[in-house]
Amino acid sequence: MVQCEMCGKETSSPNRVKIEGAELDVCDECTDFGTEVKQQTSSGASTKYSTSSSSSSGSSSSTSSSSSSSGGGSSGSRRDMFDEMDELAQDYDETVRSARESAGLSQEDLARKLNEKASLIRKIERGDTLPSDEVQTKLESALDVDLSAGGTTDESEWSGGDSTGEYTLGDVVERKDS
Repeated sequence: MVQCEMCGKETSSPNRVKIEGAELDVCDECTDFGTEVKQQTSSGASTKYSTSSSSSSGSSSSTSSSSSSSGGGSSGSRRDMFDEMDELAQDYDETVRSARESAGLSQEDLARKLNEKASLIRKIERGDTLPSDEVQTKLESALDVDLSAGGTTDESEWSGGDSTGEYTLGDVVERKDS
């Protein structure tokens, strides 16, 4: 018997589920909280995440209600929201400040232009708060900058790993004593 990694209940046949970006072995009741991970076969399927309907009556009603509210998705499959999210660049605060200064705008002027509070601009430039998606879009269009971390130069300079595309900790870590 294995314990469910979500609720702790003993289960004889755990299900592998992706919940908020983490893969967990969960019981049948907790399977509905995430997207069931299909085990890849040797044929190398193109998608490894898909939702399968369970035979219990509680999960079938929740599956039907979620697929009807999603606007008629293809065959009831769900996608993990974290797969589609853009990450904010780590230096977003410096990027916003330098772009604002090069445009010759004060924090108050930029706030007025974006229809936001000047205190929000100050907090963003100090790195105290992350901009919402809406504010990020406004900043990017007003200052003509890209604040998302997608496609950074760090990934293009990556040279570790072997021919199979798998990386080990040794490919990533830099030792201090060498």
